[in-house]
Amino acid sequence: MFKDLLYTGIGAAVVLKEKVEAEVKKLQDEGKIKTDDAKSFLDSIESKGRDEEQRIKEQFKNALKEVIDELGIATKADLEQLKESLK
Repeated sequence: MFKDLLYTGIGAAVVLKEKVEAEVKKLQDEGKIKTDDAKSFLDSIESKGRDEEQRIKEQFKNALKEVIDELGIATKADLEQLKESLK
């Protein structure tokens, strides 16, 4: 289920990026925006997208850690620590 949601989000982001690029190209072709401005705009959007992706990954990671803690599931670090203590 999570993979489906993730893939849907990624697909939507790709479609949105393509539509934005097409609209910017259209404005550029019509002379309503300069090539340098268009490139700067697209670079800015891409950078913000990467930042947002990183923020979302961190939030998901933190939420997953909370769920693991609440359920009392052993982590890899827990198992390694147990392994060391048994030696």
